[in-house]
Amino acid sequence: MKIVETYSHLNGLEFLHYHKPELWKEVKKVITDIDGEACKTKVSKEKTMKGKLLYSPIDMNKAFKEKLECLNWNESRVSYWVTGDERLIRKTLPMSPENQKKEIEESGAKPIFSYNQTDFVKDRVAIEVQFGKYSFVAYDLFVKHLAF
Repeated sequence: MKIVETYSHLNGLEFLHYHKPELWKEVKKVITDIDGEACKTKVSKEKTMKGKLLYSPIDMNKAFKEKLECLNWNESRVSYWVTGDERLIRKTLPMSPENQKKEIEESGAKPIFSYNQTDFVKDRVAIEVQFGKYSFVAYDLFVKHLAF
């Protein structure tokens, strides 16, 4: 694969170039080492392309996972409990998930389990791998960015 375009959200690319050049070098190497043609395993069911081989998001994600994990990039997942009461959420935010749930239940509110997941993190740099689900790009940039 190759990098054709970049988008530097909040000057993130410039930050990598200046502060974390070794991580940017790793990311570029992972991308160039992935054989995109080997990931063309999805058979189209669309009327206009029926039977055509397409890039499989599952296989592409798997290729990225294998290569990035070898370089110690790992998933980050933070679990927490929320409820409809904003003041209660603000109170429970700094607590452990177990204590959040207990505090919410003791207040008489219903605890709702949630989590924030980032595909790969290393040295406080996050990577989200996204193929085809363009509607989630804004979510990844704004919601996860704020939590990271």
